[in-house]
Amino acid sequence: MKKSLLAAAVAAALSSTVFSAAAFAADDLSNVCPNPIRMADTGIEGMGPLAEAFGPFAEAFEAATGLELAMFSLSNRTAAGTALAYDDVELVFAGPAEFVLFDRESDIEILFTIERPHYGSSFYVPADSDIETLADLEGHRVALKDVGSTSGHIFPSQMLVDAGLDIDRDLDIIMAGDARIAALVNGDVDAMGGGNRDIDEIQAMDPTGEYRVIAQSDALPGDPVVMRGSLDQACKSALRDTLSDNADELWQALIATERNEDKFLNRDSSLSFDRDNADYDIVRRAYEAAGIAL
Repeated sequence: MKKSLLAAAVAAALSSTVFSAAAFAADDLSNVCPNPIRMADTGIEGMGPLAEAFGPFAEAFEAATGLELAMFSLSNRTAAGTALAYDDVELVFAGPAEFVLFDRESDIEILFTIERPHYGSSFYVPADSDIETLADLEGHRVALKDVGSTSGHIFPSQMLVDAGLDIDRDLDIIMAGDARIAALVNGDVDAMGGGNRDIDEIQAMDPTGEYRVIAQSDALPGDPVVMRGSLDQACKSALRDTLSDNADELWQALIATERNEDKFLNRDSSLSFDRDNADYDIVRRAYEAAGIAL
């Protein structure tokens, strides 16, 4: 069987990082799983970008399982949900919001998650602001990130609602996307809600400025890789066991590419095999509290 387009790009992706197949407990799961096994990512479109992001991980995955990991290009999360429902893919790399949508519309299970202790939402104000709590934001202009962003929109919205604010009536919310940092630094807004790591970007843009965190969420559940529920149980169990046994090597392969290192790397981040669907109820509640439809 010819290798997928992904395989052709693996050599380039591995040019600066070498993984030894001997480091893995080599298993051959082709007797219980589809081979190749197809995976999509809801945040990347196009075979080239997929290969650049997941080339080393695909190589490590094959070394551990004996299965070729064939990347499947999709245009958006709706297409990914449809692909899961119609058995066009076996695995999808998703975010928490996409997972909740898929879980509502398809039979899915979690294979593993990327757990990031820093992954959560915070609200920032200039240090000299008289705003001390979220309730103090009433009547003020607040910048959030992109519509649908888990840490930059959904959870900040829930935090505002939990503080007793009507996000449509009590605040002037600006969905500023990548301009949210500049909006805060330039004084165009009184506060900004976003990810916990946004403080790094604020300080990079305004090295002499001082800012305070007035509210912070708990750590959010990580980005899951989901399996379609119609996979044979033997395959799902074998994938979990084999990948768990090789978690450290697979993690190093995953963050070997520039895109994934920037997205996931943190000294405490790791692959986790302990999550189940119920752990994402907090995301469901956030959408409901914020009045935002999935």
